[in-house]
Amino acid sequence: MALQDSLNDLKSLDLNNLDFQNIGAWPAAAKGILYFLVFALCLGGGYYLRIEARLQELETVTAKEESLKTQFKQKAFKAANLKALRKQMEQIQESFGALLSQLPSDTEVPGLLEDITDKAITNGLEITEIKLNGEKFEEFYVELPISIAVKGSYHDLAGFVSGIAGMPRIVTLHDYQIKPLKEKGNNSRLGMQITAKTYRYKGDEE
Repeated sequence: MALQDSLNDLKSLDLNNLDFQNIGAWPAAAKGILYFLVFALCLGGGYYLRIEARLQELETVTAKEESLKTQFKQKAFKAANLKALRKQMEQIQESFGALLSQLPSDTEVPGLLEDITDKAITNGLEITEIKLNGEKFEEFYVELPISIAVKGSYHDLAGFVSGIAGMPRIVTLHDYQIKPLKEKGNNSRLGMQITAKTYRYKGDEE
């Protein structure tokens, strides 16, 4: 019976006749609608303030989880290959040490000049110049250019260059200049000017 009366009140309710300045005088049906609307607004506001904040927090945590997964995969890969990387590092250090042993120190430069002279004489060349030039400092090493001028036949020059290239020390050859010599009675001799560069390791003090 009470439900039927409430339905009848809702049907007969005229919103245009409601006095918003005096809500206390409203019919029970109008007050019920107002209470429902206020409740719905409070519920919606609570959802937005609490649930929405929780959803944003969840998105942040999810993104952080993905980042941690990526870091874990990278570290797991490094850990799985740690032994191989250590072995590779040892091989690199051995190779580096072997290269350093081929770089002459300051005290070995005279011996290097003697070896170059011996290569020239062995191949029947006439030496006209062997001169040390100024050192050039690079990031990890010091470069020492040596100007060389010799005379001889084409095959003798080729044997000399091959001998220099086969030396145990690191010596590189640059700036070839070969010209025929105008000598009486001998047109087969050539003059060669070449720059040989040797290297030494730059120590910490440098």
